[in-house]
Amino acid sequence: MFFHAHPDDEALLTAGTMAMLAAEGHRVVLVVATAGERGLAEMEPGEALGETRLEELYKSAALLGCARVECLGYGDSGLSPKGGSAEERPDNAFIDADTEAAAKALAAILQEERADLLAIYDPAGGYGHPDHVQVHRVGKRAAKIAGTEIVLEATVNRDPLLWLLRVAGRFYKFPPEFDVRTFESAYSPGEVITHRVNVRKYTKQKRASMAAHASQASGGDSDRTLAVMLKVPRPLYRFVFGTEWYVRRDLPPGARLTHPFDRWPT
Repeated sequence: MFFHAHPDDEALLTAGTMAMLAAEGHRVVLVVATAGERGLAEMEPGEALGETRLEELYKSAALLGCARVECLGYGDSGLSPKGGSAEERPDNAFIDADTEAAAKALAAILQEERADLLAIYDPAGGYGHPDHVQVHRVGKRAAKIAGTEIVLEATVNRDPLLWLLRVAGRFYKFPPEFDVRTFESAYSPGEVITHRVNVRKYTKQKRASMAAHASQASGGDSDRTLAVMLKVPRPLYRFVFGTEWYVRRDLPPGARLTHPFDRWPT
């Protein structure tokens, strides 16, 4: 089971792993906490962003081979740090959810599916989105309630990412609100990463999963992350996005495993 905050998060961090496991014959279940209704997008009159993003989620999940998709139904807390003020957030914002209640809802699905593995985010929530941090808290507690043995924290190797951003900054002018220094505490350093999963064989599905979230390729005053990623030439895309990283806290930091179900020591 893969637990994400919003539709499109699965495409960015875990799509290759999901496609790989499905191709190997595993039952893959995708759960999102929210419909992502507060994301940036250019919508037609009368369109509801949350409904559109869930439709895109189902399309993405089908492309990756998922057997089941669930949304816990919480409200999107938004992009502001800590979700912004309480007045700005919906009444049922995920960031305000009771952790134990949300964990029990997720644990019920874990138990129903008899899941062997749960993928969540690292404690930083990747780049710090409040809903991503909440996914870590809720997912960690849900796994304990359900007795799910393997918990993987989806992340990115911070070390090459920082180097790449600094080099790119010499040739590309980032938007004013983009501060490379924020990535110094985002995601996880290479020394703690336990799993480096080679998903190059499944980058076609990963790219298609990203493309399925068309509403998130536009909107805002600058280039969106998905739009930039989809512009990467296919041969380079396979190289850049061909690895997915995870941390499993009950294994030695830096253990170099290559499959979610690898045992330690191998």
